[in-house]
Amino acid sequence: MNRFKTSKFKNTTPKIAKKDGWISNVRAGSFSCQGNHIKASSKLVAFNTEQAGGGMLGLSSVKPGSDGKWTVTQIPCHADVVTDLDFSPFDDNLLATCSADETMKLWRVCDPEQEQPGGAELTLCPGQGRLELVLFHPTSSGLLALASSKSPLLWDTSRKDAPLAVLEQHSDQLQSLSWKQDGSLLASSCKDKMLRVFDPRAQLTPVQSAKSLLNNKDSRILWAKDDHLLTTGFDMMRSREVRLWDSRKLSSSVASVSLGSSSGTLMPLFDADTGLLTLTAVGDAVVDCFEVTASEPFLSQVSHCLTDASTRGVAMVPKLALDVMSCEVMRVLQLTDSCIVPISYHVPRKSGRNQEFHADLYPDTVGATPAMSAEEWWQGGNKQVEKVSLNPDKRPKPKAPPANQTPVKKDLPSGGSKEEPARCCSTSSSPLSTTSSSAAPSRSPSSTSGLSSGFLPSPSPSQSTKAIHNLLGPSSKYRHIQGTVMHRDTHITNLRGLNLTTPGECDGFCANRQRVAVPLAISGGQIAVFELSRPGKLADTALPTIQNSVNVVDFCWDPFDTHRLAVAGDDAKIRVWQVPDGGLTETLTEPEVILQGHTEKIYSIKFHPLASGLLVSSSYDQTVRVWDLEAGEQVNLLTGHQDQVFGMAWSPDGKLLATVCKDGKVRIYDPRKSAAPVQEGPGPEGHRGARVVWVCDGKYLMVSGFDSRSEREMYLYSAESLSSGAIASAPADISPSTLIPFYDPDTSVVILTGKGDTRVYIFEIIQEAPYFLECSSFNSSEPHKGLAFLPKTECSVRDVEIARGLMLSKTTIEPVAFRVPRVKKEFFQDDVYPDTAVWWEPALTASAWLSGSNGQHSRISLKPKDMTPVSEAPKEAPVRKYLPSSVYLEEKTDEQKKDELLSAMVAKLGNMDDPLPQDSFQGVDDDEWDD
Repeated sequence: MNRFKTSKFKNTTPKIAKKDGWISNVRAGSFSCQGNHIKASSKLVAFNTEQAGGGMLGLSSVKPGSDGKWTVTQIPCHADVVTDLDFSPFDDNLLATCSADETMKLWRVCDPEQEQPGGAELTLCPGQGRLELVLFHPTSSGLLALASSKSPLLWDTSRKDAPLAVLEQHSDQLQSLSWKQDGSLLASSCKDKMLRVFDPRAQLTPVQSAKSLLNNKDSRILWAKDDHLLTTGFDMMRSREVRLWDSRKLSSSVASVSLGSSSGTLMPLFDADTGLLTLTAVGDAVVDCFEVTASEPFLSQVSHCLTDASTRGVAMVPKLALDVMSCEVMRVLQLTDSCIVPISYHVPRKSGRNQEFHADLYPDTVGATPAMSAEEWWQGGNKQVEKVSLNPDKRPKPKAPPANQTPVKKDLPSGGSKEEPARCCSTSSSPLSTTSSSAAPSRSPSSTSGLSSGFLPSPSPSQSTKAIHNLLGPSSKYRHIQGTVMHRDTHITNLRGLNLTTPGECDGFCANRQRVAVPLAISGGQIAVFELSRPGKLADTALPTIQNSVNVVDFCWDPFDTHRLAVAGDDAKIRVWQVPDGGLTETLTEPEVILQGHTEKIYSIKFHPLASGLLVSSSYDQTVRVWDLEAGEQVNLLTGHQDQVFGMAWSPDGKLLATVCKDGKVRIYDPRKSAAPVQEGPGPEGHRGARVVWVCDGKYLMVSGFDSRSEREMYLYSAESLSSGAIASAPADISPSTLIPFYDPDTSVVILTGKGDTRVYIFEIIQEAPYFLECSSFNSSEPHKGLAFLPKTECSVRDVEIARGLMLSKTTIEPVAFRVPRVKKEFFQDDVYPDTAVWWEPALTASAWLSGSNGQHSRISLKPKDMTPVSEAPKEAPVRKYLPSSVYLEEKTDEQKKDELLSAMVAKLGNMDDPLPQDSFQGVDDDEWDD
């Protein structure tokens, strides 16, 4: 190429989209990994988020919705940080992710407005430790390149038992991988300063390698045109640079450009059709563009674009998604802390009123149909992907979806067994709600045998319900439950200095019907107490607190005394505090009682549900102890645990105590009879954490924990036969935090969420298969730090509110009401509100319980005096929605039709007898004309 020849791309101009064209509601994560943190297909954009410790991805679309706005949703992918991701070049909805949890997963993602799949289509566990990189092959379907810290692997997804090849191990951290455009070679860069080029089908060792990099800081490698390689990294003076190499001679670079000194790793993106290269780095607020040529000057700068925010990641949109009629030759998506900013690169061209397609700017580009399978490539095939034209007139028209296909909305149940492949986006299936579209064909007038529904007797409501129940399985009457954050006037705001790192066994904060206790990140284990009767903005001045003098590990309110707070510290002591009437007015430093007996730090504490002044605690010394607060002494010591006790729960009748332990066991104790467990059974396989709660009048135990792949799951055990294992399970999602359950015995509804989550799961538990009935979930606008629930008497029965919780965020405490939609709200919904237990009053004393007595809570009705139960509401006569078919089939004579037409015309003209407007005008007398 003549070095003086003018390039058609030399004046390519970057254009940052206006703010209304940004994808907002993004919370990008900042994690140490080798990926670019964001990838795009022609339709979708996926990116790293800060949620769930980095194990969750954000998902949005390349183009806005019909309302001009972008929808952003989250996908729980891994139990640890997602280190890299990549979209298939042949399927816009196929996403590959790899993680520090040592797994790679394939996801069939949907449009953000639709329900996302509940599980991955494929999970690979190479057993090579933390996975750093994942990359689809450019010409073959189902072929992936994976990289652990030092080993590149090739994997055929149709043969998931073992990789196709394990390439030679690198001597240090592997930093990047890149396939050549024809798919024949794989290049890598490494912290050992080596560049390697592999021909995996010929040999497992590099066919070319050289110690070419000048610095061992992070580097990236990309294939450019022909046999050239691009690398970004640092020189000996720690200045950032980009170099061009001939892959056949890696000993010296062809060209290089220095980009100044900065600590951020350069992330290169290369467009093979135009030869344009973009460069930006994490923390930079600039995007540079270069043109790469095969002859001098090799690297020539085209533009220097200053951005509004610093970069977290960067991705290139595929060529098929560009606006070619406006001469857009490249589009880059910049990931920032709070949004995704599109940057379009246009070539200035003169055009008339009608836009034209400039063929010289758009050579045919690679299409979206794979040239061969992974097996064919491995056997030596070298077919290339067929190229397609970018001219809109030559593109195939998209096929219209079938008329009977309806997109799945987010209010449908989702999820799936992890053993099942992910379903297609056009249907939704769940092990908790076995709805099948094929099992219930729709019946429209056109699909019947000519008979109108008006001629057929309609089935009775009981018959319809029974038929639907038999067809679809049981459904919950709470399935449409709605969680609503209450009015801002009820919020407590301006919270400052919260302790957001409480142990996993702690609920994060606790509340009763009068006040809420919140831990503070202040030395001395301080706890703030806020009165629920005084919501609003807190003063900026220092607050009176409870000072424990040691770090707080768990705390809870006495269910029978709204002033008594028990606090467990890491000094193996339990302090019991008495909050004065009206709340804290001064700092408390002297507890009412101090309980000592544990020899190591305490895990958690729980009050007895029936007996006053009775408390149970678990500790690192692997014991569980029962305390009498009135006597201030230990009364029982329970043994048998071999590891950390994750959670404890008293049975509803107060006789038994259940525990779930890190040693993989669920145990039931009868503390008054034996120090050893009376029952023992297998618990969750995961060791991240677990919780346990009694359900269905104490007949079952529900345990929330993790499976062997560290995915969150719920298990149901029969309290009479723990040894037989779980009788049912329900998968939730992937997140590092343990699901904390709240169970309402009146409705048998369990509400679960984890610290740092944005989603609150709701299930109804029944005593027959499938046991778990999934209900609508509640999503908060930002991650919450905990959820505590108030007594049933705080619920508004007029609004059919079955639970009221308090949601703790970084700076606020917000009440959340969980309501069941009902039509006849003027009636008391007695099917939702049975008589509730007065659990805030003790049934017996601690000494009585210890002596062998058992008690039972009294019950009260929640029905207001001025409301009538819905079961006693007067029956309404059925209203016929449609007129008899005889009305529509009746023939009219010509005279009748004529009369109806004339009547309609006269009605439009109005009444002819009405006076005209000028008739009301006042005239002039004759004698006035002479003047």
